[in-house]
Amino acid sequence: MEDVVKAAAPALFEELIAENGKRIGVATLNVEKTLNAISLEMVDLLDVQLRAWANDAGIAMVVLQAAGEKAFCAGGDLQDLYRTMLDQHASGQREDITSNTYACDFFEREYRLDYLIHTYPKPMLAWAHGIVMGGGVGLMAGASHRVVTEKSRLAMPEITIGLYPDVGGTWFLNRMPGQLGLFLALTGASIGAADAIFARLADYQIDHAQKQALLETLLVQPWDGRQDDVLLTRVLLDAEHKAATTFAAAAMPLRQHFELIHQLCSAPTLGEVVQNIVDLKTDDAWLQKGIVTLVAGSPASTWLSHDLQKRALHMSLAEVFRLEYVVSLHCAARADFAEGIRALIIDKDRQPKWQPATLAEVASDWGNGFFDNPWPEKNHPLADLS
Repeated sequence: MEDVVKAAAPALFEELIAENGKRIGVATLNVEKTLNAISLEMVDLLDVQLRAWANDAGIAMVVLQAAGEKAFCAGGDLQDLYRTMLDQHASGQREDITSNTYACDFFEREYRLDYLIHTYPKPMLAWAHGIVMGGGVGLMAGASHRVVTEKSRLAMPEITIGLYPDVGGTWFLNRMPGQLGLFLALTGASIGAADAIFARLADYQIDHAQKQALLETLLVQPWDGRQDDVLLTRVLLDAEHKAATTFAAAAMPLRQHFELIHQLCSAPTLGEVVQNIVDLKTDDAWLQKGIVTLVAGSPASTWLSHDLQKRALHMSLAEVFRLEYVVSLHCAARADFAEGIRALIIDKDRQPKWQPATLAEVASDWGNGFFDNPWPEKNHPLADLS
């Protein structure tokens, strides 16, 4: 019975003992049937264990991985969030963004976990194999050592469900070369390992078949608490060198179209940026798919993605998470987020009725309402993030 319960847990933990007695903590996302979607239970399990390992002198480093071959994490588990959004809308309490207590808890605890990973005091290796989307990118983006494989596919496709690239996306998309971050937010475009490196979302390209050998190599390192980051870096660089031929011919549409993307997205207004992308004449299937996604996506999400990156340009990571928390609760209280989940996940008709229906209808005063903060600065639920 204990084994059954353990297997059903959304996150599993073990410790590997190195030759010198130090230990490596291994955290495994364990909901393969949902592509390891993030639930509140998973967040809480990860948060408790990662904090325990951070304070354990015997732990040299942490590995964050996932069960199965298809996905590291395809994003958040949105079923409960959808239900509570409908309840909030029906209750007539949409003006009070704190009335959806589940949404308040989910976003606060998820963002705390993401922030913990970004600021983790020990080396953390995120093995981002397979699909990595939305909240999954949020989990891996802050790790000190981020590995992508030949099967990695990364994307922030929140525009398709009426949200925006949250989980720190406002921060890490803003730090990509040129205008790549804005383009990825507006088009939800999927990228592979080589482009993930180019966009600064990952650090190492390693063949997935090398994983077990790499873990065995980690167990013979002379972990001492002082040079552990350097030791992990050397092991990963060596593994990457061995995998160089695997990725030599990998497609890199993001890098290939860098100058074009920068030109398209550098227009002075969002309307011009969107028009530039939509009017693009191209035979490139990757660009065409991005155009289709932008056209079909939520106009409110389009506006938010653009405005957030401008507002947060000089913000700290903690400030970004506090900002995103407020915006996400407003998204939960408004129409598009629930409607996007309904159309894509619940009814699967892929016919969302966005409100407003066009970008031209998104007035700035309406959009600015997403940033109305009901908390004084010192009382913000994430005020303690430093």
